[in-house]
Amino acid sequence: MTVTQIEAMFGSRSRYRVYLDGQPAFVLYRGELSRYHIREGQPLGEKEYSEIRELLIKRARVRAMKLLEISDRSEEALRRKLSEGGYPQSIVENAMDYVKSFGYLDDRRLAENIVDSRKGQKSRAELQAYLLRKGLSREQAEEALEKSYTREDAQEAIRRLAEKKHFDPERATLQEKQKLCAYFLRKGYRYEDVRQVIQVSDWNT
Repeated sequence: MTVTQIEAMFGSRSRYRVYLDGQPAFVLYRGELSRYHIREGQPLGEKEYSEIRELLIKRARVRAMKLLEISDRSEEALRRKLSEGGYPQSIVENAMDYVKSFGYLDDRRLAENIVDSRKGQKSRAELQAYLLRKGLSREQAEEALEKSYTREDAQEAIRRLAEKKHFDPERATLQEKQKLCAYFLRKGYRYEDVRQVIQVSDWNT
């Protein structure tokens, strides 16, 4: 293996991407380049390469754990974050297996937790889009919504949003109701849920 290029990572003054035989291989800190005698045009021995892999495996595992401590993430989101850090794919998968072994990654549990915590604020369509952006599959999103998001949740979310807009169904004109209805429909709420909430007489009960 020959070191063909060393380039500074964008936005970092201390991390460098190392290329072996023309291909991106791994990212190291400045001091580690010296420790392992990594220079452009020079060969990289098997011993040094093995030591670097062990170093990166430990580093990726710690990084994965810290990322999960900061925020729950889907498997895809965590894998993407580690890859963005410059870790080789095999080391990313090693770190994924490591955190999975402790039960720290559970996409279905994550999907249900997200729905439970946000169902009083968002429509079903908004929640589904949010789950997909989090890296969850469409199947996992649908499963969590079917399990945890009810018609009552949708109506409660509509009621809360309407209250924030200081909507009073007893005093609102037909035009105001139609405008608010259109707003909720754009957010993905179902017409029947919107109509029922806007037209109820016991709004504050």
